[in-house]
Amino acid sequence: MASIQSIPTKPFEGQRPGTSGLRKRVKVFQQEHYTQNFIQATLEAIPTGAKGATLVVGGDGRYFSQDAVQMIIRIAAGNEVAKLIIGQNTILSTPAASNLIRKREATGGILLTASHNPGGPDNDFGIKYNMSNGGPAPESITEKIYEITQKLTSYKEVAVPTVDLSTIGTQRIGNLEIEIVDSVADYLVLLKEIFDFDLIKTFLQNNPDFTVLFDGMHGVTGSYGQQIFVNELGLPQSSVMNCVPKPDFGGGHPDPNLTYAHELVERVEKENISFGAASDGDGDRNMIIGKGAFVTPSDSVAIIAAHANAIPYFNRTGIKGLARSMPTSKALDRVAEKKGVEIFEVPTGWKFFGNLMDAGRLSICGEESFGTGSDHIREKDGVWAVVAWLNIIASVNQTKRAGIKEILAAHYEEYGRNYFSRYDYEEVDGDRAGEMIESLRKLVSTDRDKLTSIDNSKHGDGFSIVGGDDFLYEDPIDFSVSKKQGVRILFENGSRLIIRLSGTGSHGATVRLYVEKFDSKVFDKPTQEALKPLIDIALEITKLKEYTGRDEPTVIT
Repeated sequence: MASIQSIPTKPFEGQRPGTSGLRKRVKVFQQEHYTQNFIQATLEAIPTGAKGATLVVGGDGRYFSQDAVQMIIRIAAGNEVAKLIIGQNTILSTPAASNLIRKREATGGILLTASHNPGGPDNDFGIKYNMSNGGPAPESITEKIYEITQKLTSYKEVAVPTVDLSTIGTQRIGNLEIEIVDSVADYLVLLKEIFDFDLIKTFLQNNPDFTVLFDGMHGVTGSYGQQIFVNELGLPQSSVMNCVPKPDFGGGHPDPNLTYAHELVERVEKENISFGAASDGDGDRNMIIGKGAFVTPSDSVAIIAAHANAIPYFNRTGIKGLARSMPTSKALDRVAEKKGVEIFEVPTGWKFFGNLMDAGRLSICGEESFGTGSDHIREKDGVWAVVAWLNIIASVNQTKRAGIKEILAAHYEEYGRNYFSRYDYEEVDGDRAGEMIESLRKLVSTDRDKLTSIDNSKHGDGFSIVGGDDFLYEDPIDFSVSKKQGVRILFENGSRLIIRLSGTGSHGATVRLYVEKFDSKVFDKPTQEALKPLIDIALEITKLKEYTGRDEPTVIT
């Protein structure tokens, strides 16, 4: 084996990882030494050190993944990493990687993904580090990575031949062991331990008119969808679509919402599909729809929690607690209250759930951004949520005929309905978006009297503003404090407006506006109609059109 070389380099600006790692355009990562610098800094930031470490490596298969994995192999060898466990052809969904880290008791993992962002030579790439618990690196580690990138003068590598990533098996390069693993196998074993596959399969066989359509969006879960829905549950091949992973996601935007998964939405309506589902680029998000029925992510996690006794895993473990991100509707809170379990409201970012899970205080959680999961791993899990819904439907149908619409209606009848919508303004001017947020922060702090004196009577009863804040979270486990997590405006009738900037894009800024209104009596209004007074108030208070220059949001969910 060739000797370890020290390659001279210099720092690059802007290599600070966000909540979901470092995301930039592919062309940025393709700069000489850019990716190598970040990998070296990541290895140096591992708390127990890179020497002797075992790391899981994989991602959503997007453009530049193959090149990046070869760089990781060379730099891992240079830093005396003991073993790399790599998904075949670099494919490994984020949930599957989290599971593999935990199952193999690895030191951590390097995930190559920009999640739901578009892929291809002119689009996005990303690198994130996950800890030994399988969850995203905390801020203390991401900041350490950033600090190292700003001082780096060299990185270590071994000049090894290109490694074959397509053949399952183990190979050795000097002291570095490389194991190429089946991308799906271990994850499938996990799902079979959680859900009642026999019950689901029997239901599907006995009800051939209950049709299923899963959209892999040419992302990583295509491989998982094929294996689970067709090979394991016995559904016809026509039950899956876009299930061949592609480096550019087939030219699409692999974000499972009503806008970007329009092909699935159109087919579900046109073909009267009973159950439609989609997952995103790296497999950690999901969308559930049916003919004439869309399940908001906020309702989805609430319904899964309400029906947890249908899922064998939770019958074994019990429900320790429930949690949601702050912008997510309070539908889950109502389930927690009825079940008599703790409910946590945390900032956006799955790492906050991980702390609660590791402390044994959280079982099921979700984010309004189409992320749902449980303590089976330490990442949100799109395919898990899809199978959870199938398990619940199969269980409910043991006693009565019910599909998505009937399950939604029954839930609203028992708990009431939290009408909820999110407006995304993507790739807007970052400076102007920042100015808007600062003006709103001032409004909910030093100008609170001005806020609460706003007259909203023309929009109907109950819309008097009673308060607002910039969400601050004190972690009950490690006592860390997270500030400026989103501006909240609260109304007399319990409605909420929330506005925040998202850090998941690589270009410009994304402004997210969240609107929520609870109704204990009327459940069948179209969402946008039910929320129109609040949306009008939101546009008046935030001056979104003025600051963004947009008459309409990019996406409404």
